[in-house]
Amino acid sequence: MTGPRCLIVDDSADFRDAARAILERGGIAVVGTASDVAEALRRARELHPDVALVDVDLGAESGFDVAEQLSGVPVILTSTHDELDFADLIAASPALGFLPKLTLSPGAVRELLDRVSGSPST
Repeated sequence: MTGPRCLIVDDSADFRDAARAILERGGIAVVGTASDVAEALRRARELHPDVALVDVDLGAESGFDVAEQLSGVPVILTSTHDELDFADLIAASPALGFLPKLTLSPGAVRELLDRVSGSPST
């Protein structure tokens, strides 16, 4: 069985590249990337990812907007900021949860997916 398919949404090309390398090394296929809300929505419609890893701060835009507008795609929010900075917004959003960028790992992504699905993702 294959691992989850992920769309990475971040305005930093360096982070998109680093996150792709980290996730793919751990068996999570990165099917695409996007740098803003419009591109994220378009890429999600085209690629049908199992999960989207979305930066909270997309320059002038918000990752919370992506989480609200991506129907049918579980969203994991990420940031260099502390989760407590966004606790109320995260709780009110449809996102699965939050991962600090410094602790991003395939295991952490799978753990959040497993909590929702109730079964281990491979």
